[in-house]
Amino acid sequence: MTPKATILTADEVRRALTRIAHEIIERNKGAEQLALIGIHTRGIPLARRLAEKLSELEGVTVPTGMLDITLYRDDLSEVAHQPIIRETHVPFDLARRRVVLVDDVLFTGRTVRAALDALIDLGRPDSIQLAVLVDRGHRELPIRADYVGKNLPTARSEMVKVKLAETDGVDLVELHDLPASGEAVK
Repeated sequence: MTPKATILTADEVRRALTRIAHEIIERNKGAEQLALIGIHTRGIPLARRLAEKLSELEGVTVPTGMLDITLYRDDLSEVAHQPIIRETHVPFDLARRRVVLVDDVLFTGRTVRAALDALIDLGRPDSIQLAVLVDRGHRELPIRADYVGKNLPTARSEMVKVKLAETDGVDLVELHDLPASGEAVK
């Protein structure tokens, strides 16, 4: 599928994450008691990158975890007959932590709602914040990101594709037209 536009280059992704890290530090008055949890799949490497940047800037280790929301989705029966369950790994206590959930794209808000349910099942942090690389609008739930790399108004007939070096070999955010019904997706 040929992209309609390049939204963020590798340098722009890096700068967006650096800005988000500074905003997290400013809002939380440092990085003490912070933890970052990435939502499968691309939220995980983004959370790790942000944790590294926070540690570099503040001189403290910021723990990271990964969260699978598959069983918390409200559309699970529509997604797949046998959904793929991935690993949830949060190797620290959530109590007295300020948790930043990290994802690549914020769209309807349903993924974040599922992530909040999954996270609360693991413990009760002091607060939960949300960081996303791209906010494309079209919310169906009253959810808003605290930290956004790029606000990108889109049409519902478009798709935002995030590629990261850890998962795709390159850092890039592209805008695509959704294929017409019956058209093959490559």
